[in-house]
Amino acid sequence: MTLKLRLASVFDNPNCLLGRRNRNQFLVTLLVNIATFSHGLGVGWMSPVMRDLQTEDSPLDFPVLVDEVSWIGSLVGIGSVVGNLLAGFLQDRIGRKLVLFFIALPYTIFWCLVYFVQSVEFLYIGRLMAGMTGGACYVVLPTFISEIADSNVRGRLGSIILLSVNTGVLAGYIVSSSVEYFTSPPFIIALPVCYFICNFLFPETPHHLIRKGKFEAAKRSFMFYKNIRRDDLKAESEFEELKYLLTKEQTEKGKSFDYRDFITKPAFKAYASAGVLLICNQFSASFCVTTYLSDVFAASHTTLNLSMCTIIIGVLQIVGNYVTTLLCDKYGRRILMLTSTSGASVCLLAFGSFTYFANRTDLSVVGWLPLLILSFFVLFCNIGMVGCLFVVLVELFPAKIRSVGVSTFVVILSSTVFLTLKIFPICMAVWGISVTMWCCSGITFAGFLYFLFFLEETNGKSLLEA
Repeated sequence: MTLKLRLASVFDNPNCLLGRRNRNQFLVTLLVNIATFSHGLGVGWMSPVMRDLQTEDSPLDFPVLVDEVSWIGSLVGIGSVVGNLLAGFLQDRIGRKLVLFFIALPYTIFWCLVYFVQSVEFLYIGRLMAGMTGGACYVVLPTFISEIADSNVRGRLGSIILLSVNTGVLAGYIVSSSVEYFTSPPFIIALPVCYFICNFLFPETPHHLIRKGKFEAAKRSFMFYKNIRRDDLKAESEFEELKYLLTKEQTEKGKSFDYRDFITKPAFKAYASAGVLLICNQFSASFCVTTYLSDVFAASHTTLNLSMCTIIIGVLQIVGNYVTTLLCDKYGRRILMLTSTSGASVCLLAFGSFTYFANRTDLSVVGWLPLLILSFFVLFCNIGMVGCLFVVLVELFPAKIRSVGVSTFVVILSSTVFLTLKIFPICMAVWGISVTMWCCSGITFAGFLYFLFFLEETNGKSLLEA
């Protein structure tokens, strides 16, 4: 009886994700993040494969050159831009849910092309398709989750996006290292099929339905996501308030939405903070290290098994994102961003210094040190710069320009992904891994200084605030 009472008290806690009020929000968030898990799996799976394609053990019957591998790695960025633009254009017109349905199609094409590969162009197009899936996810999922989630759990639910991506990356590392190239695609293709079916289990967001004038459907959606009965008077009042605020916002938006909304002081502050956030996210080499992890370890003079190192890093990415889900709403976004940028900067400096001295003297006695340094680097990146990226990005912008602002910056992010993935292996080849990591460290530290002096806390901010 005591245990039952304790469980009841836990589930009655308004901050518990499995509490009655938050349960459906949490479960639907898990379902839509099958897409981000699948995207991460594709990213992780390709990392060891790209290394193998350049060796005599290549699973393909045609040669793949270094320059072609860099295109395979970076084309996901171009696909991501296309996915960003399509999702940003369609989500306000046809709804968040229909866009979520369409996400399954390019991902299915990616695995079909991987399986039936006849030339390197198949891999180019496949990575383009995989990028479209990821790009669309990074636009529509933060919007979808922010509109179904209560403010007290929005940060934790939003951080599940990158937690799912990193869980998929780990799964991809393991599958690619353990299973032959042509064995895995027929099984992995079941993921987008399951994801597509799961989308039938929940409704469109109440925010979108209200904006389209579908008030009865919006009310049913609101009741579903808040997991409350229709005869709940408090819930009725809450829905009517949401309806009033969104209708008022739509009216004001229709009357006064012009270029002046983009040149206000809050807008410029949002541009600056979002820009620095994106620069830190990409030029800290967080995504480059994930994509080229096998090559980074190969150049690090580690004495440990490369596959084992790759899997350990994958686990730590998940740990970092899980920590974000626990701390994001409790301690706020700003402290996590400061911890993340400062810690990552120190780790990059240390990694660059180790590889510099390892090139000049025998450091095999501490050959485990690159793994330790990169482990801390991945943890620091994922508790802030990566784990809080989309939560903070949505909350930075004023309500009137939020949709346009977030979509624009996500497109810029995807373009930067292509740029960094293309130049990272070139920088390693021309400058060496030490100088490359030192440059990334300097950029990340500059981001820390900006966040220290200029980033405002957005925790608890209403999405209807100006």
